[in-house]
Amino acid sequence: MSAVHIAATGTALPGEPVDNTVLGAMLGVGKEWIDHFVGTRTRYFGWDPVTGEVRGSLADLCAEAGARAVRASGLDPADIEFVVLATATPDTLLPTTATEVADRLGLDHLPVYQIQAGCSGAVQALDLGRSLVLGGRRAGLIIGGDVTHRFLSPRRDAAKIPTGELVNYVLFGDGAGAAVLTDEPEGERVAVRAVLNSWTGRGRPPGQLLDWYGTTDRDSDRPMLAEDYKAIEEQVPPIAAEILWELLGGLGWSLGDVGFLLPPQLSERMTARIVERLPDSSAREISCVADTGNTGNALPFFQLDRLLPRLAVGERALGLCVESSRWIRAGFALEKV
Repeated sequence: MSAVHIAATGTALPGEPVDNTVLGAMLGVGKEWIDHFVGTRTRYFGWDPVTGEVRGSLADLCAEAGARAVRASGLDPADIEFVVLATATPDTLLPTTATEVADRLGLDHLPVYQIQAGCSGAVQALDLGRSLVLGGRRAGLIIGGDVTHRFLSPRRDAAKIPTGELVNYVLFGDGAGAAVLTDEPEGERVAVRAVLNSWTGRGRPPGQLLDWYGTTDRDSDRPMLAEDYKAIEEQVPPIAAEILWELLGGLGWSLGDVGFLLPPQLSERMTARIVERLPDSSAREISCVADTGNTGNALPFFQLDRLLPRLAVGERALGLCVESSRWIRAGFALEKV
């Protein structure tokens, strides 16, 4: 099978970083609790953490990241033959954020897809984009991003927020990332050797809830966003190990063949726990969540953005992603050519 290649990446973050001191003051909790519980140092919001004023949309961030990726690839926008955007937090249900982003990038007369998913959506976008290139398209743009303004309100009394909801205020941030896929080695010349995308949640309760209200239930007391953090702590590390071994086995690679590891990025503390549970190896870790916060579908693109300048010809990397909403295993294998 012919390889599909990553030619370039691009990312976007809104505003200035919000550190734990500012976030703690906003929530009425101690900075030390945030430091200890999640370990994430900063995150970015497209809304003002004091007033709640929304200053940017998902489409803003995705268009910025997509434009950067296309410019870095050296391709002309006219060379882009499809767009795939993955998000759990679209600006509107219709029109899709994907079509808005394509419009802003000056793209027209091409397939535009939007995937509704949590953090595994970035890998789902890679999976679909790879299939489209293998099906005959020369180049395409894949994008992932999420925003928090609909689900995290600084005007709520933090003392009354259940822990399962409060944790989300310190975990998540806003951001977007993108990558240009090509049928021939161009730009960064990184071959996608394998993609894993497998739902394994049959009969298992979800680890994360992201709700959506309509006109008939907008006054519901249901939480908009909740985490079963204990279930995630217990289940994500062994699932990440499963992904690693399945990718290696499918390619016939050994652990020693992998120079870089892109682990799941729920939080800095959780990433450390996951890596501790993986087999010992000399692979160098590529993580970003301590600086960016959990940006959902953008995170693998932020990791790729950090990886590509460090990847030498012949070196290999594995990316692992676990979506806890209904337990989706996802991952990818890369090689610089």
